[in-house]
Amino acid sequence: MLTLIDATSAIRYDQLHLSPVALDFGLFQLRWYALSYIAMIALGWWYLRRMLRRSGAPMTAGHVDDLVFYLTLGIIIGGRLGYCLFYRPEIWRAPLDVLKLWQGGMSLHGGFLGVIVSLVLFTRRHRLSLLRVCDYVACATPFGLVLVRIANFVNGELWGRLSSFPWAVIFPGTQDGIPRHPSQLYEAALEGGLSMIMLAYLFWRTDARLRPGHLLGAGLILYGTARFLLEFVRQPDAGLEHLWWGLTMGQTLSVPMIGAGIWFYVRSFKSARVAP
Repeated sequence: MLTLIDATSAIRYDQLHLSPVALDFGLFQLRWYALSYIAMIALGWWYLRRMLRRSGAPMTAGHVDDLVFYLTLGIIIGGRLGYCLFYRPEIWRAPLDVLKLWQGGMSLHGGFLGVIVSLVLFTRRHRLSLLRVCDYVACATPFGLVLVRIANFVNGELWGRLSSFPWAVIFPGTQDGIPRHPSQLYEAALEGGLSMIMLAYLFWRTDARLRPGHLLGAGLILYGTARFLLEFVRQPDAGLEHLWWGLTMGQTLSVPMIGAGIWFYVRSFKSARVAP
């Protein structure tokens, strides 16, 4: 019962003294959310170049610089279009609002699709193995998931469902004063942190990097499963609370991701192993 939730022991977001603005230059403000994307791209670039030190890499260090440019466009364009298509279709009544990135609104599922398109274009241009490049990108992706979800928490957005746990947070944007799960931090830990650890182990401690599709499949399964389960404590976006097929939009988009991950993972054991 909502009325039985005790708000006195909950954490009040406004007492954490967090601000979405990292640096205020007067006419220009640099927000943590934007910084999270910048840091995500920088860390991904660094980690990809580090991974190339292992034998059997599908590309060179020179390729990585060009790849990061393609991925940046894919993340931004795909993430924004995915958000507008899946979560805010009404925004198309004023199409110019789609371009207002500074107002927030990015979809990780949309960003994923954008990354796939950019990878296809990149590998075709350089005549590289799409599947093997995807394996390497999958290992670098969790860095961004951690940072973006932490930025969501700092912004006080994308909060969770009602909660009676002692670490529940009262977010000002809810306007009801009821404690909720800090689901952004759950997502940072599971979608990002857990995936990072598991994929790092597979890459550095096993021969997974030599099995095309293995790391990509594992990454899709890890992220898709974590997102599907966390949707049970994550507050669905307005208007998408009760889809007629019984799943949230986030769960609906995660199902094909999990299915694709299982297919790539199983297929990797049947494919020829790459020579180190």
